[in-house]
Amino acid sequence: MHEEGNHSCCCGPSGNGDSAGQEQRLGWHEYFMSVAHLISRRATCTRGHIGAVIVRDHNILSTGYNGAPSGLPHCNETNCRIFRSTHPDGTVEENCVNTIHAEINAIAQAAKHGVSIKDADIYITASPCIHCLKVLINVGIRTIYYDKPYKIEHISELLRLSGVQLVHVTAEKS
Repeated sequence: MHEEGNHSCCCGPSGNGDSAGQEQRLGWHEYFMSVAHLISRRATCTRGHIGAVIVRDHNILSTGYNGAPSGLPHCNETNCRIFRSTHPDGTVEENCVNTIHAEINAIAQAAKHGVSIKDADIYITASPCIHCLKVLINVGIRTIYYDKPYKIEHISELLRLSGVQLVHVTAEKS
C-alpha cells in the first residue's frame, strides 16, 4: 500500500521515470527537436541533412527529410545539380534540383495520408527557406521551431506579415 509522502516506486521522486542522479526528462520542445534531428539522418541530399516534424497537441502528425521525390534518384546516388536564384537584395540562393525540402516532404506525407495539419506547429533542424515558409503559411502552420538559423533575414518580413511565429529551440545533445 502506498502511504502519503512515501514514493519509492521506479518513477523516482519527480514521477517522470527518472531515478535520483539520472538525466531529467526532456521537455516537449527538446523532445520534438531531437526527433527532427533523428529524422534528418534519413536525408539523402549531399549538401545538408534537414529533418521536420509536424506536431499538434503533443502528437506527431507527420515527418519529413530532404531527399528526392519517391522513385527518383537521390543526390547521394547521382550528382547534386544546383540552380541559383537571386533575392531582391542581390544575395544568391542555391538549391538542389533533385531535392524536396524536409518541410515540404512532411506536408506531402500528411496530405498523402489524409492528415490535417491546420493550426499545427513544425519542428525543423534549420529555419525554413523563403519558399518553404510560404507553403507553411498556406497550410496553416502556427509556430515554426528551429535549431540552426538559415538566412532568417530573408524570411523576417513574411513572418511579420503572416503572424507565424519563429522560435529558436536547440536539441539537447547526448
